[in-house]
Amino acid sequence: MTTQENSTRYFDLHTRGIGYLNRARVVPVKRGQSFLAIDVAALHGAADDIQHTYFDCRVSVQEAQALVQAYLQEIRDGKAVLVAFNIGDIYPELFVYEKGPKQGQTGVSLKGRLLRLDWIKIDGAEVYRAPPKDAVLPEHAPARRAAA
Repeated sequence: MTTQENSTRYFDLHTRGIGYLNRARVVPVKRGQSFLAIDVAALHGAADDIQHTYFDCRVSVQEAQALVQAYLQEIRDGKAVLVAFNIGDIYPELFVYEKGPKQGQTGVSLKGRLLRLDWIKIDGAEVYRAPPKDAVLPEHAPARRAAA
């Protein structure tokens, strides 16, 4: 058998959109390493009647982790952090509301992995734009905050 025959093949499920970043947090894990997570409130529908779909995402890729960390304070301060995003491997997860008017009822959370941020705007001002996907970057160049 050749190496190609032995390699695992994958089918990617990616969702692209525009939305707001909320609820950035580090999630502790009992057995394993904690991870960075964030909620994405994705926008859809007519411009004069915008709807939101919420995704609870693990921030999986190093570049996305660096960007979320760079703007963590703005996200936690409740500023409008609007992004163009790519989320992969979306799946539903059932949960039970523990408090509030829906206490005891079953809900559904959409989970996924935040893979990429193409641009970031904070309170309407662009602070980051990713280089084109085919651009070659030095290996040691971390994601950086744009000058305000």
